[in-house]
Amino acid sequence: MKTFFMILCAMISLANAQEVINLYVDTIPNATDKEQVLLEKNIPKIFAYTPAKGIDKRIGVLVIPGGGYSHIAMDHEGHAVAKELVKNGYSAFVLQYRLPSPNIMREKSIGPLQDAQRALQLIRNLHPDLTKVGVIGFSAGGHLASTLMTKFKKDYIANPSHISLRPDFAGLIYPVISMQDEVTHKGSKINLIGDQPSQELVKLFSSDLQVSAEVCPVFLVHAKDDTAVPIENSYRMKAALDDVSVPNTLYTFEQGGHGFGLINKTSDQKWFDAFLTWLDKLN
Repeated sequence: MKTFFMILCAMISLANAQEVINLYVDTIPNATDKEQVLLEKNIPKIFAYTPAKGIDKRIGVLVIPGGGYSHIAMDHEGHAVAKELVKNGYSAFVLQYRLPSPNIMREKSIGPLQDAQRALQLIRNLHPDLTKVGVIGFSAGGHLASTLMTKFKKDYIANPSHISLRPDFAGLIYPVISMQDEVTHKGSKINLIGDQPSQELVKLFSSDLQVSAEVCPVFLVHAKDDTAVPIENSYRMKAALDDVSVPNTLYTFEQGGHGFGLINKTSDQKWFDAFLTWLDKLN
């Protein structure tokens, strides 16, 4: 019994172990000179969690927390999610991305996407043993995840080795999808593309309008009473995926509002369990 307890403790310790990896060594793309100073407090990085060897599925998940592109909900939409993933045998990488700002970026709309692409590139470069690498994003982090999955054909970062920047699967949890006024989250839109963006920019960052048949399978989660980010965002993404026959699942709650993270306290349903089941069937 004592030996079993020691092994269990060792497995839990390994599952919770994390490594912090800065995304960039020298030059940060799209940065102004001022950003180099400001980034000392917000250096883009990933927090890497590794599962115990005995349960390792050799599948990685990039975790992107939300926060309306004004802050990052690193705990309940980041580290908490990573810890649940590693318990189930997945490698997890929580992304701390740069928040869009004209003060620190030459082009603020692409700053977070550059960090997401770099994170995916870095994961695949450092962990060639992973057979697949996907992404899961929450709220504005869901928008960033959806942008990553729809814009994989264009490298927004240096990619001399042509490492694939296409996620193999995506979980979009109460995601911001559209930048159109009638459905978007206003704060996320203003922070990312400004309060008076061109129609071209609105279209470019409305992920439902960027879907192609080559995007990865998608698992969506949304509560019908979400007033911050209306469920219409997920409806539009599902419709776009259906139109080009991309496999997808929409998991809905009658209640729960916005930002519930892993647990929707208004329901006995566990969306994360359903997501893991979907992943197992997918892989």
